[in-house]
Amino acid sequence: MSTTIKSKFYTALYITVSIMEILAEYFQYDLGKIILKPLIPIVIIAIYLNISNKKDWMFIVMMMLSVLTNVLFIPNSPKYLFYGLIVYTFLRFLMVYITFKISKLKDFIPLFIATSPFLIVFFYLFFEGSVIPEDTVPVIIVQNVLISLFAGLSLSSYVMNDNKQNSILLISALLFVMLQLVVFVEKFYLENEYSQILRPMAMTLNALAFYAFLRFVLEGEKSNNN
Repeated sequence: MSTTIKSKFYTALYITVSIMEILAEYFQYDLGKIILKPLIPIVIIAIYLNISNKKDWMFIVMMMLSVLTNVLFIPNSPKYLFYGLIVYTFLRFLMVYITFKISKLKDFIPLFIATSPFLIVFFYLFFEGSVIPEDTVPVIIVQNVLISLFAGLSLSSYVMNDNKQNSILLISALLFVMLQLVVFVEKFYLENEYSQILRPMAMTLNALAFYAFLRFVLEGEKSNNN
C-alpha cells in the first residue's frame, strides 16, 4: 500500500472516530466516550508510524500522554481533572519542545512580542476566574505560560517565514488556543453549565488541533530531510 493511500485511509479513520466521539459527547453516551476518547490519539499514532520516515519517539510519547489525558478527562470529577491537567502539562512541554526543534527559531525578540498578548489574555481569565480550586492554581499557571509560548512561537514563525509548515503550525496553535479557552470557561467560569454544547465543541477543536499538529510534524520532517 502506497504512502498516499495509507494517508487517505488513516485520515478517513481519524475523521470517523472523531465524529463518533463528538456525537458521544453531545448525547452524553458514556460508553462511547470511554472507547472513543482514548482512540483518537491512538489513531494519530498509527497515522504517524505509517507515514513518517523519521519517527520521532518524542512525538509518540506526547500522543501517549494525550491518551492518558483523555482517559482522565472522562469522569466529571475535580480529582481526575487535576490529574489530567498534570499529565497535559507534560504533554504541552513536549509539544513546545518539538515545535522549537522543527522550527529552529533563531531570533527570540519576535517570539517575545508574539507571546505577550496570549499571556495577557490567559492570565486575565485566570485572575477573573472565581471557582478555580487552590490545588490546581500552579498547574494552570504553567499551562497558561506553555500555551502562550506555543502560540507565540507559532505566530512568530509564521510571520518570519510564511511557508506551508508554519501555516499548518499556526492553524494548530489557534485551534489549541480556542480549545484552552473553551475548557477554561466551561470548568472555571460556568462550572460545567452548557457542557452539552461546550464539550462537543472542545472535542472538535481537540481533534482538529492534534491532527494539524501531526501534519506540521510530518511537514517539518519532510522539509528537514530535503
